[in-house]
Amino acid sequence: MSIDVSDFETRIRVRPLTLEDYSAYRALLLACFPKLPPWNEDQFASMLRHFPEGQVAIEIDAELVASSCALIVRYDDYTDWHDYLEISDRGYITNHDPEGDTLYGIELMVHPGHRGRKLARRLYDHRKQLCRDHNLARMIIGGRIPGYAAHRGELSAHQYVERVIGKSLYDPVLTTQLSNGFQLRQLIEDYLPSDEDSGGWATCLEWPNLDYVPHTRFKKGRRLVHSVRLALVQYQMRQITSWEQFEAQCEFFVDTASDYKADFLCFPELFTVQLLSLVEPGRPERGARDLARFTPEYLELFGRLATHYAINIVGGTSLAVEDDGRLYNVAYFFHRDGRIEQQRKIHPTPNETRWWGVRGGDELNVFETDFGKVAILVCYDAEFPELARVAVDRGAQILFVPSNTNDRRGHLRVRICCQARAIENQVYVVNAGCVGNLPFVENADTHYAQSGIFTPSDIMFARDGVAAEAEPNVETVLFQDVDLELLRHARRTGTTQNWLDRRGDLYRVLWRPDDPAAFDLTGGDT
Repeated sequence: MSIDVSDFETRIRVRPLTLEDYSAYRALLLACFPKLPPWNEDQFASMLRHFPEGQVAIEIDAELVASSCALIVRYDDYTDWHDYLEISDRGYITNHDPEGDTLYGIELMVHPGHRGRKLARRLYDHRKQLCRDHNLARMIIGGRIPGYAAHRGELSAHQYVERVIGKSLYDPVLTTQLSNGFQLRQLIEDYLPSDEDSGGWATCLEWPNLDYVPHTRFKKGRRLVHSVRLALVQYQMRQITSWEQFEAQCEFFVDTASDYKADFLCFPELFTVQLLSLVEPGRPERGARDLARFTPEYLELFGRLATHYAINIVGGTSLAVEDDGRLYNVAYFFHRDGRIEQQRKIHPTPNETRWWGVRGGDELNVFETDFGKVAILVCYDAEFPELARVAVDRGAQILFVPSNTNDRRGHLRVRICCQARAIENQVYVVNAGCVGNLPFVENADTHYAQSGIFTPSDIMFARDGVAAEAEPNVETVLFQDVDLELLRHARRTGTTQNWLDRRGDLYRVLWRPDDPAAFDLTGGDT
């Protein structure tokens, strides 16, 4: 039976607020701030009219569960940041100044039933991007400290905040803000007197925009930076005794990558094979189909982890039986907004075919993400340069290569080809492999990897074209920031310009000539 991945999707969408949202927005205000009067419809409409970009919501399966409101002001006009109602213009934000230099957050809220899913991070990330897009020097927020209510009899507001910063106390608002990169500037008394939980106190916090270019220098120009944080798991195969043990291992790695604010996390190919520990031993082809029975649970698990931890996950691969009864090795891409897409391995290895009966897919997909286009080449697929060329021609800037190899020779075939694909196409390539042993599991008993993140080989990139690499055969998580803008720069001005220098007059890659949507890769600038 074919698996419909839409059955496992949770739709998370960050979108602009609209006038039609007011009823849901008001209900959210009352749920989050039951002791404070909500903005009325005129105030809500005024915010949308003066700065629509600054008023956003998060939907989960079409339900409004979080929102953020902000305006732009001039920093020098509000040096003391002492009066919430003044700076917010009592909710009307008619003081919004498109020529200002500071984004001021007047409200951010998450429904109590959806807290703990890192929705606040998504909203703060949206605000940070607003600062970059508008070339603003900073973001300022006046934060509530609702946890102070339980400690007012024993601590001053200053003592309470110091303990929250020192992590000996937890505040549901301040702790979240500090974890999102804000710095405490001062405490403000009587900021919002009606806020009983905070005793009228508020924190004044600042997030400095490191990409800000002062207007006196703006016209001179500066190279743009489009930074993406990549992470991979070099996963140790081990025998397990329950599904819950497998789930806990996976969640640990996702939680770790999320704590480091990774944008993408890549698991290895067929790391799910360790689930064969939970089935009766038998013939390899029977075991492979037994393994495929876990795929629905795997999809539900990783779909939940991607949305809960707000991270895009290349979930390695899993075996899946489709409607035609054939067995495929499928990589699933779990978007942090809840979408799930897939890429069948196009070239199964001879052993996969011989031992398990795996068939090859016939489509190459490019995934549109919140950081541009990416593609997945599953292990052996990376050894066929035509696939990478097609994916990059379709816009992919990062190629993810989940792999599973049993010895150093096999690993080096994949690794060297990953580096070649990075150089040929001037893209980043992420290779994640398995380590460790699974005794008595045919075709998956031993594993070897030295996972890495690879770049083109040129002056502006890492030495040897290796941005980061793991120690061989040791379980670990690897992180690396890469700059997508640097790829464009390298293609235009690099020492060699492989992508632009292709000779379309001599050779080409033709993708599926029997497909009406087929196209030629004739070389040249695409």
